[in-house]
Formats: sequence, C-alpha cells, structure tokens
Amino acid sequence: MSSHSRRELRAGMVGMGMIFDETYRPFFEQTRQEGLYSRDFGDLDVPLVAVASKTGKRAESYRESAGNRTYPFQSFSGDDAVRQMLRENLSFACVATPDDRHFEACRDILDAGIHLLVEKPSVLSLCELDQLVELAQEKQVLARVVYHKLLDPDHKKLRTLVCDGVLKHVNNGYCSLLEPKSISGGQFAEWIQGRNPGTYVAVHYIKLIDFTFGGRLKTIMCSGQRGLVGPKDGNTWDSTQLRLIYEYESGREAAFDIHTSWVTPDNFPGYVEQEVQFRFDNGIWNGHSRKRGVECTVEGLTPHKMKITMNNHYNGSFVEPWGSRVQRGYGVEVIDRFAREVAFVEHGGPATERELRLASVRQLNYADLSADRQVVAAVQAMEMILSQHAAGYPDCVVRYDGQSLKLLRP
Repeated sequence: MSSHSRRELRAGMVGMGMIFDETYRPFFEQTRQEGLYSRDFGDLDVPLVAVASKTGKRAESYRESAGNRTYPFQSFSGDDAVRQMLRENLSFACVATPDDRHFEACRDILDAGIHLLVEKPSVLSLCELDQLVELAQEKQVLARVVYHKLLDPDHKKLRTLVCDGVLKHVNNGYCSLLEPKSISGGQFAEWIQGRNPGTYVAVHYIKLIDFTFGGRLKTIMCSGQRGLVGPKDGNTWDSTQLRLIYEYESGREAAFDIHTSWVTPDNFPGYVEQEVQFRFDNGIWNGHSRKRGVECTVEGLTPHKMKITMNNHYNGSFVEPWGSRVQRGYGVEVIDRFAREVAFVEHGGPATERELRLASVRQLNYADLSADRQVVAAVQAMEMILSQHAAGYPDCVVRYDGQSLKLLRP
C-alpha cells in the first residue's frame, strides 16, 4: 500500500519542552518507523503534523535534529498558535505546557471536536474541569489525562494486590517526591513564580491513591516552606506537605501524606527521589526509586551530566540484543495507550458503533477527565490553602463534599 493511501491519526502537540522530549518525541519517532497496529483497528500511521509553542525555537531545533525520524510538521508560535494548529485536520492533540496554561488550550482542542491528551494536573480548578468534561461529552471526543505512574510496574502490582484482596483496607500512607534545584532554578524557572512543587508532582500520588484505593475525599490540609526559589514571605514555594483524608464505604478513614520539593541538591545521586509506603490491616507496601534500581558511576559524568541512580522503568534508551536502538518505558507507554484508544474509537469498527466504542473507553477511569474530580479538588484545595498561608493565614483546612470546596481558617 502506498504511503499516501494509508489510514492515519493526525497528531498535534502543544508545548515542545522537556516532557515532549522525554516521552512524546520517542513515541512519535517510533510510530514513524513502525506505525501503530492492533487487531482492533488494523494498521495506522500516527504522523505529528503540527505543533504549537510559545516561541517556536524548540520546534525548529527539533525539526533540524530529527531529520527523517519524524514526519514533516507545521510549527506555530505566539498567542494564536493553538488555533492555527487546529486548522491542520487533526485526529488528536496533546498538551504539555505549564499547568496554569492547560485550560485554554484544552478548551480550544475539545471545542474543535478533537480528541485530547493533557499532562497532569489536567486543570487547576473544579470549574475548569467541569467545563472541559461537558465540552468533551458535547463534542463526542475523548478527554484523557497523563498519569504515567499508574503504569509503573510497581504501582500496577500494588493495585493488583488491592484488587485481589491480598492487601486489605489501607489505613494510611506516605509518598515523597524530591527534585533537584536545577528543576526550579533552570528548566521551570520561567513559570514557577507563585507556584508550588505540590501542584506539579504531588498530583501523581493523589491519582495513585485515588485510583488504587477508591473512597471519598473529604479533607485537605497543606503546609510548605519558602525562601530558596522565592522570597521567604512570598507565594512561591520550595516544598510542600499535603495531607488527604479519605472515607470508605465501611465508614473507616485513611490519611495520606504527600511531601514534594524541588530544591534537593543537584549532586544528589537520585535525580528524582521517590518513595511510597502504604499500611494496610494485614500488611505494609514499601517502594523506593533508588532501592529498586541500579547505581552507575562514570568519571567526569556522574552525578551531574549523568545520574548515579536511574529510573530505566520510566524512560530509557537501549540497544536491543538484535542491534536496534529504542527508547521505552511507562512514560512512553501511556502515550502509546492513548493513541490506541483514539484508534479504537475512530477505526475499531463500523461508524454506527462509534458512540459505543467511545463510551467503553471513557469508562477506563485511570485517565478519563470525568474521573479526575477528586484529584483536581485536592490540587485546587492545596493552592487555596497555600494562598491563604502567603496572605498571613496559615494552617487552613479545606473540606470537600463531592461538589464544592469549603475553606476553614483556624
């Protein structure tokens, strides 16, 4: 079959930064070479045909370096870049911009009747979430969120033990994710003013807890530290400590503490230090990113240019035993899964059954925007509490009744 007659899913990309380079780029480059195949929908091409970014510089740099590893694509920049991108007859579009820029891009994509994949957190308020969910339903398209940690083999095993009743009723838990100063001082220095690392990365663990254990979120508490990446009395946070209280059908509760920071020393051996512990009626689950991995020291490279400990499960470049080079891991796998879900909806059977296929994918609530309500509620509550703290009212608590958030001052 000639290339011009092959079926395809035409992709758009909003944001061309670090996240694109680590996960979206290898997905698009690999499907450029291999296509996308399943018995459910056959053989498809998935060309990246258009990108939208703030300045266009990274897009042009990628175009020059990628060569024939990628399809030719249109690059749009500036304030109207997303709308220009949406004129390119897209099947789906991905959003990987700073989280406070998600809503407008997502709204425009869904309003154009295009399937959406957005990085976490999807949006920063329940009001924005409700608008996007309603729009996706109106336009009959998928609206999905990237929660790649749910695809981590360790986390999948945890959920398997919970689903099978091996681990019985979670009582409490602790999660920690610490990032180096180069994140806040370099890669994200442009947009972290007035922000906090909790919104950026705690959301991974909020979703892990929410999806794995279920239950009803009822109480959110948060504190934090300032003075390194911003003024000690300002609204830019070095680290945060979030606590969530869930209630379960049995009437019992569980408390979860999630600690995040982006001021860990750059020469720390673990580039991103991650740890979880969950305690159950009949057991304990411990997970640690460094303890499960490997250590490698190379003179002149580690720990700055190359980290001593590396997470090869998330994303790694490998030379296969048969000689080919690949980049894979659950960070890429989650994007591949989304493309397959879109392909199933659009090409998985007769057009008359598209609505049924769409509904079946939406029920997979590991990523659907409609199942993101408690996660967004926790994120919005955390930002409400930190805003009050910066204004001189620390130690606030937020209650959530399933519909709205109520801030309580001490």
